[in-house]
Amino acid sequence: MNRLPVFLLSMLLSLSVAQANPVRIKDLVEFDGVRGNDLVGYGLVVGLNGTGDGIRNAPFTEDIMSNILERLGVNITGEQFRPKNVAAVFVTAALPPFARAGSRIDVTVSAIGDAKSLLGGTLIMTPLNAADGEIYAVGQGTIIAGGAVAEGDAGKVTQGVPTSGVIPNGARVEQEIDFDFTKLRSIRLALRTPDFTTAERIERAINAKFDRVVSRMLDSGTVVVDISATRAISPAHAIGTIENLGVQPERKAKVVVDQRSGTIVMGSDVRISRVAVSQGNLTLRIQETPVVVQPNPFSNGEPILVPRTSAGIEEEPGIGLAEVDGSASLSDVIAGLNALGVAPRDLIDILKSIKAAGALHADFVVR
Repeated sequence: MNRLPVFLLSMLLSLSVAQANPVRIKDLVEFDGVRGNDLVGYGLVVGLNGTGDGIRNAPFTEDIMSNILERLGVNITGEQFRPKNVAAVFVTAALPPFARAGSRIDVTVSAIGDAKSLLGGTLIMTPLNAADGEIYAVGQGTIIAGGAVAEGDAGKVTQGVPTSGVIPNGARVEQEIDFDFTKLRSIRLALRTPDFTTAERIERAINAKFDRVVSRMLDSGTVVVDISATRAISPAHAIGTIENLGVQPERKAKVVVDQRSGTIVMGSDVRISRVAVSQGNLTLRIQETPVVVQPNPFSNGEPILVPRTSAGIEEEPGIGLAEVDGSASLSDVIAGLNALGVAPRDLIDILKSIKAAGALHADFVVR
């Protein structure tokens, strides 16, 4: 008996129980203006144990190394560098909302040359720019790489990705985003998964909390809140009250399958109309056994290769005609197919056929 459909059925039952509990609004929406900003920089990692860039293959490494040394007062005009302990890298980070000058953020460091590993390296002071070109943070610190490399004269083994790593709290915020949250008179709540029913429930929950009409649904993905109508001390106090309200979200029925791994993920609201299913497996076998025919003795002929092909089709036992009631959910269908011993990949084929027949009432996504 297949364990994958049994596991999916148990997940569906647990998810249906979890859906009975309300979800906080903060887990369903994004607040307008409360967002992070992406930062990127170009820097140099030093202190590598011979696993850095080859200067001939990565000339930009030599350029940035020369610029750094010149800023430090070292004159290297006309000098040729051939070190193997430095690597050029891109440094990326996310500036969180309301980050203040002096606070620290995590950074990710990735090699852009032919460096073999960043393990044990140290990132030299690297400015991090936002999309507007301004510098908002400066990164520096020791890299924690996520892999390892071992190699010899005739072999090499790599585990993980040693050419990328992180520096926890590796950047210090130097400039704050110019945004005054206290001046907001209204704020929009953007639903991560737009849905009219969920947006209406959020609107009702907010209005019930403040005992007056302070919010209004604009569309399936937006609810606007009038901060002044909440009579809160500040917008931050109003958002602090709103984000912890519980709402029961609604989701579109969807089935997602991954044919490569045989994974099936579905919601508990998926329904199937009355349909009959019959499934069987066919195996096609073709075997080539060519025969060489020799010419007669004392003749001038040449050997001839005569093809010989044997082909056959075998039908493995499958499931017979199974009828599904129109009131059944997809979890009921999976339980029934599992009882019949249907393999996970065969189950995916059956679901695709049911969808093609118009009996599966859900979005069917195949990856």
